Amino acid sequence: MMKSLRVTAPDRALRPARSAPLRFLAGLTLAPLLRSAITRHSVPAGQPPRVACDRCAAPIGPGQPLRPRSPVARCAACGARVGAPPYTVEIALIAAVVALLVPDRPAIELLAVAGWLALAVPLAFIDAAVHRLPDRFTLPAALGTWGLLGLAAVLHGDAASWLRAFAAGTGLALFFAASTLLLGRRGFGLGDAKLALSAGALLGWYGWGALIAGVFLTFVCAALVSLVLLVTGRVRWRGQVPFGPFLIVGTVAALVLTP
Repeated sequence: MMKSLRVTAPDRALRPARSAPLRFLAGLTLAPLLRSAITRHSVPAGQPPRVACDRCAAPIGPGQPLRPRSPVARCAACGARVGAPPYTVEIALIAAVVALLVPDRPAIELLAVAGWLALAVPLAFIDAAVHRLPDRFTLPAALGTWGLLGLAAVLHGDAASWLRAFAAGTGLALFFAASTLLLGRRGFGLGDAKLALSAGALLGWYGWGALIAGVFLTFVCAALVSLVLLVTGRVRWRGQVPFGPFLIVGTVAALVLTP
């Protein structure tokens, strides 16, 4: 019996360490797909997804001059940059995968956070580029997060956590939506409110402290970056800075720091 315990216990302890590199590599395989999504959807509101180079009209696709999945982010026909800057998506995805693997979470919770990150990364780049958060990313993020957390609540017998997540996501979204209705363009956008449905739910699942920490880090990050942009002349005093990337960064930071 003692011999059996000595063999199985170390093997169980090493399983997470062995699976971490595999999860890391699996996460990096998403980089071409995410870069392609960013390239296609980084267009102003009301316009269809990008199907060609803005400068020379070279079509997008395999074997075409414009290859949206390439980390170089250049059109082979005219050399124009299209989509996110070179290698930035890959770096952001590496950071997201590392943040995903740092805390020890159950499988369903891990899947919920991973699914949200897969949609949050392109949302951050799209919002930074054209100041919009498309519904085709924010709404699936909300539905997927709520659904997976609901499944986790059923499996764990923890309905209270799901109700708290629902209340946190709904409350944070209503806060952003109310600012839009009251302040107009000076407030947050409706896209921010839709993104808050999933971000707030994830934070609320881990407790009210996680929600407070995430919101605090979000506004601190937004204030610091806005101040730097203002001092350097990148934006004017009444200029608008996209809020979606800060909400994503603040949420990820709180998820990593929250026990």
